[in-house]
Amino acid sequence: MRALLLLLPLPFASMLSTDGAASLQRDELSGSRAYAIVRSLCDEVGPRPAGSRGDRAAVAWATRTMQGLGLSGVHTESVRVTHWERGEGRAEIVSPVPQPLVVTALGGSVGTPAAGVEADVIEASSVDELKKLSADAVRGKIVFLDPIMRRTRDGSGYEQAVRSRFTGAREAAKLGALGLLLRSVGTDHDRLPHTGSKSRDDHEIPAAALSVPDAEMLHRILTEKKSVRVHLTLGSRKLPDADSANVLGEVTGREKPNEVVLLGAHLDSWDLGTGAVDDGAGVAIVLEAARLLQALPQKPRRTVRIVLFANEEHGLDGAKEYARLHAAEAVAHVMAVEADFGADSVYAVRWLGDPSTRERFVDLARLLAPLGIERQDDTAGPGADVTPLQALGVPVLDLRQDATRYFDLHHSANDTVDKIDPGLLAQASAAFATAAWAAAEMDGDFGRIPEGLRKER
Repeated sequence: MRALLLLLPLPFASMLSTDGAASLQRDELSGSRAYAIVRSLCDEVGPRPAGSRGDRAAVAWATRTMQGLGLSGVHTESVRVTHWERGEGRAEIVSPVPQPLVVTALGGSVGTPAAGVEADVIEASSVDELKKLSADAVRGKIVFLDPIMRRTRDGSGYEQAVRSRFTGAREAAKLGALGLLLRSVGTDHDRLPHTGSKSRDDHEIPAAALSVPDAEMLHRILTEKKSVRVHLTLGSRKLPDADSANVLGEVTGREKPNEVVLLGAHLDSWDLGTGAVDDGAGVAIVLEAARLLQALPQKPRRTVRIVLFANEEHGLDGAKEYARLHAAEAVAHVMAVEADFGADSVYAVRWLGDPSTRERFVDLARLLAPLGIERQDDTAGPGADVTPLQALGVPVLDLRQDATRYFDLHHSANDTVDKIDPGLLAQASAAFATAAWAAAEMDGDFGRIPEGLRKER
């Protein structure tokens, strides 16, 4: 009977070494360098919008940083990116009560004429409510959208509010509006507006975000006075597409070097702050994970590839180009994971792959439990930059970071490195390192995402 049992196939779960994962976690929590990495990026490069001088400096920084960590095959892959400049933005209530408004252009907005635009304001609580208005009510006016974002741990409040930012200008233009003012998609009450991309449309109108206090003031005055007139000036301009690059480096697998576990983050940022939590923290998390894995006396079986993507913020140009260049290699990608949800700790893990391999996910999740991370069995939502890989069937892991305070900072001038808690960043780095090691070390893989669950972005 004993001999017969020895011949039986092993269960899916490979029973990955708890000791190996615990060692990675101890090393990170006792001696993390993640904060030093993000501080270096923010202090030495600063803001890095796609196509800008900061963008080029970030590519050079990432290349030398990866080389300094001893990663293999460090190189860049060229990407053409959207290039847009914000310029100065000003707005003021002209009547019935003169008041300055703090605004910033939405990413991709056209500018106003030099003299600006002036018009009466019409308010809607969201883009869905705007669609219910008639063209006669909107034509010749400045639309004010006032979506109030809920503070949530999982970021679901953002998913609901951001639709007004992305499509609001398009819908306002269809109705003949002269411009758009949007309550910032954020959870803070600082007098600092949050930018973010808008849809690219054939017919463009100037579009700007209002700081939350100013949006609330505008709402109050509209409610009390019924009629408000605003003057808006934006100096934004679109420039020809520019050259940028994805930056890649690897921890080469000891047995299966051609099979890849991908850890990604995006290198670009908006220009109002220094891109510390979005996405300097993600860059630090994946580079710190690579440092830990590179220092192991025995490398994982598979290769762990770090990809720092170009221009996530304004079009996913880097993600799309990576998927195009590596489409033939997609079958060798056993897992893709992205860090792009701030600098706070990971509290849960989800996945999406072949359902028949679920026990391997359970085995991986077990290794994360000592970090206070719970397994969630609902379907993972991939980060933006790995969505094109999901469409190719690459399984994705979703390490859920606590977003409770992320949207206080996101896309605003408050996105600076002093807002990062080094201890929370270390926990996130330990989680990503553990997950990457487990996926790269286990005997089997996660198959392919079923056709019906693949999606384009």
